[in-house]
Amino acid sequence: MTEGKRVEVDPLGEMEIPGDVYYGIQTARAMANFPVSHLPNHSYLIQAYAAVKGSAALANLEVGWLERDVGEAIVRAADEVMNGALIEYFTVDRFQAGAGTSTNMNVNEVIANRALEILGHEKGRYDLVNPNDHVNMAQSTNDTFPTAMQVSVYRMTEELRAALDELTCALHGKGVEFRDVLKTGRTHLQDAMPVSLGEEFIAYGACIERVGEELGRRSRMLLEVPLGGTATGTGVNTHPEYKKRAVAHLAERTGFPVRPSPHGQEAMQSTTRMVAVSSGYKELAIELGRIANDLRLMSSGPTSGLGEIILPAVQPGSSIMPGKVNPVMPECLNQICFVVIGNDTAVSLAAGAGQFELNVMMPVMANLMLRSAEYMKNFLPVFSGSCIRGIQANEGILMERMLSNPALATLLNRRIGYLKAAEIAKESAATGRPVRDIVLDRGILNEMEISLVFDNMSLLGGHRGPGIDHYSDEEGKEQ
Repeated sequence: MTEGKRVEVDPLGEMEIPGDVYYGIQTARAMANFPVSHLPNHSYLIQAYAAVKGSAALANLEVGWLERDVGEAIVRAADEVMNGALIEYFTVDRFQAGAGTSTNMNVNEVIANRALEILGHEKGRYDLVNPNDHVNMAQSTNDTFPTAMQVSVYRMTEELRAALDELTCALHGKGVEFRDVLKTGRTHLQDAMPVSLGEEFIAYGACIERVGEELGRRSRMLLEVPLGGTATGTGVNTHPEYKKRAVAHLAERTGFPVRPSPHGQEAMQSTTRMVAVSSGYKELAIELGRIANDLRLMSSGPTSGLGEIILPAVQPGSSIMPGKVNPVMPECLNQICFVVIGNDTAVSLAAGAGQFELNVMMPVMANLMLRSAEYMKNFLPVFSGSCIRGIQANEGILMERMLSNPALATLLNRRIGYLKAAEIAKESAATGRPVRDIVLDRGILNEMEISLVFDNMSLLGGHRGPGIDHYSDEEGKEQ
């Protein structure tokens, strides 16, 4: 043994390990084999894995398979990792051998060495607390990794949904603020009938709310875990009471209502629960990206774009053009959305690459999904506070352009017919004269009739959309 080192043994032979580290030989081999991204597994995955290990140890203690002192030390060590301790010793790259065996052994080794330390022994004394025989008792990578993966993704998804609630509230607030601001609607990027700027924002909020609710429904499928299935879903090498007890402890330790999968083999063969959630992330990213694009277009200008809204100025927009301010918040959101959509493609390919009793591509699925949700979770509160809540309406421009919109001739369809209304629209587009003035000059309507036809409620189809009044009432209730 070299000074400052310890020698560990696995089925492939011996290796020197730094004496002070908590990981062991199998982690060291993985570090040498997979120097890919130099990014470790996500901390939520490691913490969920520690929760699995602690739950398994408690179950094995209860059925009499673990000695009391060893089992209690494992539980204590697992609790410390679950609460964020020793995270620097989880060094396996997120791109690694299939199924996550390296990650499982990294967790087993760190917990075993910390348990040895708790018991007053030196690291590496695996004859006393063994990563495989004790920490991994009644377990396999094949049932513990998907369990930790699903629990960690559920946790992150719940945090993302809280950020979505905040964004929804901000969008609805703008909807109420802009309820009486009319503007030209657009279809095919061409002028269409007027809408309320407030209704546009209410619609954005309703969309995010709907997608968030669907994401929550899908994420609840992750709570059905395969823990107890061990190698192939059959539960080999487990006590008959182990599965029920281990999952019950996992629910208690995480605070999530996890439950055993009714079919262990199916839960280990199929990763479509993860695919469903990843697809939910993608659908959310598509909607967020669409809204970001609208904001960028509406704020374009200030002299040569639409200039309908003013986004908060959060930083200078150019290193050469003084005074230029760019829509940096929607731009950042767009980039996040592109990554999330790309990650979903990788997750889908990984899910389809499983064979027989196991999908070995779980490590990349877990880490990509955790990152996708984390990117959105981290940025959306900033986007809500520093962008959405500070948006201003350029009411003068909106009203001027709305009144000169040739599409307002649509309001004449029932009085003079589509073809004659089209003639007026064409004249308005060619001359720049408002439809209202042309109608008055031609004597089609008198002043009183024009006022009735072109009042705000008529411009909005004779009624205000359902969103505004609902959220105005809700806002009043909250106050």
